[in-house]
Amino acid sequence: MGFLAFVLLSISILSYGISGVVFATSDPNPALSVSSDTEIYSNGATVKITGSIKDYDAAMNSGKAITFILKSPENNLVTIGQFTPKSDGTFEHTFVAGGPLWKLNGDYTLELHHGADKSQITINYVGGEQVITKPKPPVVTEPEPPVVTEPEPPVVTEPEPEPEPEPQPTCGAGTELVNGICQVIKTEKPDSKGGGCLIATAAYGTELAPQVQFLREIRDNTVMSTTTGTAFMSGFNQLYYSFSPTIADMERENPIFQEVVRAFITPMISTLSIMTLADDGSEVEVLGLGISVIALNLGMYIAAPALIGFKVHNHIKSRK
Repeated sequence: MGFLAFVLLSISILSYGISGVVFATSDPNPALSVSSDTEIYSNGATVKITGSIKDYDAAMNSGKAITFILKSPENNLVTIGQFTPKSDGTFEHTFVAGGPLWKLNGDYTLELHHGADKSQITINYVGGEQVITKPKPPVVTEPEPPVVTEPEPPVVTEPEPEPEPEPQPTCGAGTELVNGICQVIKTEKPDSKGGGCLIATAAYGTELAPQVQFLREIRDNTVMSTTTGTAFMSGFNQLYYSFSPTIADMERENPIFQEVVRAFITPMISTLSIMTLADDGSEVEVLGLGISVIALNLGMYIAAPALIGFKVHNHIKSRK
């Protein structure tokens, strides 16, 4: 009985010492290892992932980025993006947990792809409101009124010195001090609401290009300001992100193909300026103008080339 009690005590001590260090999730895949800084994230928290690629050759893998895909507990697409590893094969990337597509609390699956290699980790999103701590107001002691004794000259009692204000609060990780209040640092990412436009970003060379920023503003401020637009973007993302990472890699590897894609999507970007006429949040205007833009692009990219081809075919046939 004494030996059994000693064994149980040892197991409980070991389990207590081990449980406190399990804070992050990781995938130890030797070809593409990845881990997160913590396992549980609240609304507005910054998710940081790090890892490395085995036998990484910067010269051979030039232009090949790492693609990350985040899926909700219902296996719906939440966001997707790409980033380039360092020359030694290590990488580090951050994004913000929270937004229109983070609807459920629970386990979100983060997949990483680099060529044929794939890894995935799970992060637990608990949602909630962002907590802002307000400091207590300083306590100010009113000065005592002067004491006057007659017939002697009045004796004025000096007011007590005001106490020094309480020190400013020390803000934790992920927050900053603004006007004496700890607030969550807002790190707006280009893809924080629904994934980045990978093809346009690769075509114009940077996420800060005016054309890419215009696409992002139309998506975030106009289309996703309505319920119909959010539902459309959710379905569109499932199709678009199934092929866009491959095309983006091809653009970065082939400058000529990059120029062809840029010339091809420029007319489409111009037609999207019609969406700026819609009021933000107006279901009818966003839906009506959205259908008009889709019809215009179908006519420009499909109907017009088909009609020209038909006319040329008939002309050649008549000459024979």
